[in-house]
Amino acid sequence: MHPAEANHNLQIVDQFSRQAIPFAELPGHSQSMQMLIDMSGVSAGDLVLDVACGPGLVACEFAPFALHVTGLDLTPRMIEQAMERQRGRGLTNLSWQVGDVLPLPFPDASFSIVLTRYSFHHFLDPRAVLDEMLRVCRPGGKVMVIDVVQPPEKAAAYDRLEKLRDPSHVHALTIPEMAELISASGLAGVKTARYKVEGELEQQLKASFPNPGDDEIIRGLFRADLGSDQLGIHVHREGDEIRFAIPILVVVGEKSV
Repeated sequence: MHPAEANHNLQIVDQFSRQAIPFAELPGHSQSMQMLIDMSGVSAGDLVLDVACGPGLVACEFAPFALHVTGLDLTPRMIEQAMERQRGRGLTNLSWQVGDVLPLPFPDASFSIVLTRYSFHHFLDPRAVLDEMLRVCRPGGKVMVIDVVQPPEKAAAYDRLEKLRDPSHVHALTIPEMAELISASGLAGVKTARYKVEGELEQQLKASFPNPGDDEIIRGLFRADLGSDQLGIHVHREGDEIRFAIPILVVVGEKSV
């Protein structure tokens, strides 16, 4: 592994070891789950892989509809949270693995559905990760990517904000970048949908671990964005709260035979 990749992985593990419990409890992360289930077409015979599964939110929602779901994440504490979630729900058709995405630690054509949610903005090379997702997907299977996207003119400001809040953030793909990535993948019958993850600034900061002093910079960026939306997250006030709505794109397609 290249030293830059190793250092970045250590940064991800550091951030998400601390975020494991608060991340799982943020209300916005459990919304729109039915949309993902419906768009995936998951059914009783499917073998599902959730890449960068975090605390198992998506994997545990898919499990009742699938034959088996495997969750993979780089951060051991996230996998611990996922196992606790599984036990709490009494689910038996899940397995968990600590591991990296490059390469995915599975043979070719191992799964009929391969998905990842809220992870692409953490990858140094999202194209390589998508290639790996395609490799482990069976011909005729589904590949699904769910992540924040931004218009090109707002991407730099959003990236600056997110790198302050979460230093493991790399880049939120712009809408054209995501379109080009999916087009180059060769996925067929591509379908897309959009939704927003809504939240409140102070609650989000409590679930984050920015470097010392950066929390005040983040608050300043939010206040400056009221009424202008340069950050692309619809910053607005509701009473005494500063709230936001992060734009999410869902893309699903079929791996060609």
